[in-house]
Amino acid sequence: MWKEDKSCVEANSTRRSKFEDRLPSTYSMKIQSLSQLNTLFPDDGYKSRSFSSGKYSWRLVIYPKGNKKDKGSGFLSMYVELDSKSLVASTVLAYLTFFVYNKKENNFFTIQDVEGKQFSALRPVWGFSQVIPLDTFNDPENGYVFEGDQCEFGVDVMVPHTNWEVVSFDQKPLYPKFSWTVNKFSKLKVNTYESKKFLMGGRNWVIMLYPKGKTNCKFLSLYLKADDKTIKEEVYAQVDMRILDPFGCNHVTRTSKS
Repeated sequence: MWKEDKSCVEANSTRRSKFEDRLPSTYSMKIQSLSQLNTLFPDDGYKSRSFSSGKYSWRLVIYPKGNKKDKGSGFLSMYVELDSKSLVASTVLAYLTFFVYNKKENNFFTIQDVEGKQFSALRPVWGFSQVIPLDTFNDPENGYVFEGDQCEFGVDVMVPHTNWEVVSFDQKPLYPKFSWTVNKFSKLKVNTYESKKFLMGGRNWVIMLYPKGKTNCKFLSLYLKADDKTIKEEVYAQVDMRILDPFGCNHVTRTSKS
């Protein structure tokens, strides 16, 4: 259950604020003395220690008296700053939700922009200059400042990451056949034999032979095995395996797909 703080809702339709009964999932910060924070940082923002999200480094920035340079005079201002040294691309998209704990409600006032923000070396900071009016925030009767002089903030920085794959189909190999001659088959004593490696479709393969069958099988067994060093992804293959009759009239063929 939540209620909306109408004083903190702007005409901007992308901004949403409400009370939520959940903790910040990315970073939380508790201020033991708000008055001392105001004294030490009367005009500048207080930057939290660095935290990570989406393989990037961030800082939560709090202006307890408002960021006057960003039209935040008379409001609590909150931002997130990206450590540009952690950038692996020119920009990074992130969705931000800021939290302010309210002890009276026993949950968090949250404010977010439903549109993601593009962080870059040129624009490493995004947030809200007008989160809560200071006369509302500083009044202990409203629950944001509690147990004398304490307050608590948090932020969720969600960096979208899409898992994807490329499905491709190789054309028929130029030389699609490999032959392996096993000499003195009747005298084989080892359970498993392996052919030499052969290259096909840009990958290395071997044929595994089990003369007496694999895992208590009563039939001769043949398998195609991929060389793990040359296959870095999942590969679908169709193979026709044949045991040739030396007299040329009774070949055995089995087709396998995997």
